[in-house]
Amino acid sequence: MTEPLIEVHDDATALATAVAGALVARLADAQERGEEPQVALTGGSIADQLHHQLTRLGNDHGTDWARVVFWWGDERFVARGSDERNAGAARAAFLDPVGADPGKVHEVPAADEVDDVAAAAAAYATTLREHGSGEFEVVLLGVGPDGHVASLFPGHPALDDEGIAVAVTDSPKPPPQRVSLTFNALNRARTVWFIVSGEAKAEAVAKALAEHPPADPHEVPAAGVTGSVETVWFLDRESASKL
Repeated sequence: MTEPLIEVHDDATALATAVAGALVARLADAQERGEEPQVALTGGSIADQLHHQLTRLGNDHGTDWARVVFWWGDERFVARGSDERNAGAARAAFLDPVGADPGKVHEVPAADEVDDVAAAAAAYATTLREHGSGEFEVVLLGVGPDGHVASLFPGHPALDDEGIAVAVTDSPKPPPQRVSLTFNALNRARTVWFIVSGEAKAEAVAKALAEHPPADPHEVPAAGVTGSVETVWFLDRESASKL
């Protein structure tokens, strides 16, 4: 387990700009080592701003987006064309404009492609076994006001799932059906970056980073994910206000 680092930025725009620059540089470094880095993307409003900044940077630092493998930490189980899908928003704002290789962009099956959410989770886990490297270079995670990450919610049975991907059928946040990577999968990462913006998240951030006593991941799931090399909390001033 790595000791978390904390970076505080003035606002959400500065936060997204900093994360984008760090990610482009990190992926370029991995490619210079001859690796094909694998990244787990997140959704939400801060992710939208991050995608904008990544597209603005393009191939700065020499990043070859066609040599990056993309996954998602979670996905809403809705139809392929739904505006609620994290993957659709990421493709339109970021992946397509920068030239990501469609064959290396691995989406969770949509509600109009498989029988049910359990089948979607099973298929996603199979894809990760077949095309994953065994370790993410970077896992990006947002944090909810309740401390959830991906679609792992406080007190939910999915927190104890020991597989790779889990079906969530009763999410407290709509839509109710989702597919999420498990703690087991999210923790197979060299680097975990939390990206958190807004005063509504401040209490969850403070709880997740508390040392005495440390947070229980069953109560604050954000406390249950760390990188093997680096864990960074990228915050704006509002989300850091209770530290």
